[in-house]
Amino acid sequence: MASPAAAVELETTVFKPPGTGPFPLVIMNHGKEPGNPKFQHRDRFLALSREFVKRGYAVVVPMRTGFANSKGEYMEYNCNMTSNGQLQANDLQNVLNYFRTQAWVDKDRIIVAGQSYGGLATMAFGTRNYPGVKGLINFAGGLRTGGGCEWQQSLVDAFADYGTKSTLPSLWFYGENDTFFNHDIARKMHEAYVQNGGNAKLVAYGPFKHDAHAMVGSRDGVKIWWPETEKFLQQLGMPTDEVVALPETPAIPKSDYAMIDNVDALPYVKDKGREAYRTFLGKSFPRAFAISANGGWSWAEEGDDPVERVLANCQKNSGQACKLYAVDDYVVWTDDSPVQMNALSSVAESVPSPK
Repeated sequence: MASPAAAVELETTVFKPPGTGPFPLVIMNHGKEPGNPKFQHRDRFLALSREFVKRGYAVVVPMRTGFANSKGEYMEYNCNMTSNGQLQANDLQNVLNYFRTQAWVDKDRIIVAGQSYGGLATMAFGTRNYPGVKGLINFAGGLRTGGGCEWQQSLVDAFADYGTKSTLPSLWFYGENDTFFNHDIARKMHEAYVQNGGNAKLVAYGPFKHDAHAMVGSRDGVKIWWPETEKFLQQLGMPTDEVVALPETPAIPKSDYAMIDNVDALPYVKDKGREAYRTFLGKSFPRAFAISANGGWSWAEEGDDPVERVLANCQKNSGQACKLYAVDDYVVWTDDSPVQMNALSSVAESVPSPK
């Protein structure tokens, strides 16, 4: 358990429907990217957040200790996956302790979800049988470590341990072409969990694009996870009807500048940038490519708003303002290429997490 002796501020994104609530609450937990967690971007899970906000939920996406702009130092128990999950679950508990004090939160209708390392943390948190939490959703939950340890068996052991202690129903999603946790390891974790008393439904779906591990971060993943999630929520007595009309994200108009596959048409960029554009043309939707007047370039695909990400990355790399060149399968380049704004607005908060 976390000690209340000191406080660590966690960078946290909050999506809320119109009104004052109280709203049922979803806590969505992120994974761990390769490298230093301090350099990890702030996750928002826009596709998932949009689906829940439309149905009257508030969605909270905290960056845990040591990730992105959250304070504190990231810690890990190497190959001890049971302890790794519980360490991350400390932040989940502290986040919930904070948000349950907010008047707009329905304290009795809470769902905890997570992707990858956030999924492992979610299932670890389930052992605490926290008041008001109705169910858990695990999107490709787990953690891989280096150093030659038997991380797969350690994951199976962790889920076996969690299954002995949790009474909460849970819904699991693992894709066939997940490059981290394929169907084989997912079934082993699921068997260990339910054989030790855990309540879990495993949805082992087929391949998703080039890597099912990122399914929940894609707008195209909604058709996989929402139908099963809708049934799960209904079984829990949670709302599923759409009650909020969110405006669609405005489309960026196609221009007549060039065909999408005309690599030579790109202005400003040199050979390296043209080669990067060829790579971009093989990427999944949604995707975006941006350029700057000094020859800078960047591309982004999938995840939270690739248009926003590509413009930020391009400007960071080039030192100049960048404009969109292409989105999905068409060119948008004009002298006044617009910046797309997402229709789902968020607020970044600093949430105190006692440590």
